[in-house]
Amino acid sequence: MGVASEGHTRAGPRFHGRIEADGRLCAEPGCDGPGEFRAPYVDAVQVGRDGPPPFRWLCLDHVRAFNAGYNFFSGMSAEEIHAAQRPYAGWAETRTYAQGDPGPRWADFADPLDAIAARFRRTAAPERPDGKPLSGQDRESLRVLGLEPDADRRALRQRYSELVRRYHPDRNGGDRSHEERLRQVIAAYQQLRQAPAFA
Repeated sequence: MGVASEGHTRAGPRFHGRIEADGRLCAEPGCDGPGEFRAPYVDAVQVGRDGPPPFRWLCLDHVRAFNAGYNFFSGMSAEEIHAAQRPYAGWAETRTYAQGDPGPRWADFADPLDAIAARFRRTAAPERPDGKPLSGQDRESLRVLGLEPDADRRALRQRYSELVRRYHPDRNGGDRSHEERLRQVIAAYQQLRQAPAFA
């Protein structure tokens, strides 16, 4: 470390929170070291101000002295200290979504495991008799194939064969107008036959 001024050592880049002073001096009276570290005023009173409390710039020596003498619990009663030390202190104001809350708009997000959207669904997702879960993608593929959520592998194969025969151009005199629908059916079948619910 180089010497910034008499009696002050210059903080190297390895010091967390150091911001180049660019001529800014330490706020400690009588100190001519560079003010490179932010520290709050000890008894700052905020009147009509919303936001974090104001801060001052200190040199490395003075910010070290400030940190050594800083006591977060100063002025608190034993009960207040105990409350501040609880593992969940500070979480009381976290917003939770109440029952019936519509929640955020999920239309712009992919939720293939249905981990988010299921929380806000008005009615419970239909369950399969075998207890295997269905993802959002599974439900969409079942919809494309026109199958119920409790369909098994056999029903899946039968429905796939039926729809391929219905939409394939070879079975429709070369008519290719149903090609897009056929692609959707094939994609849905391929997705479902690899899904855990149909394993």
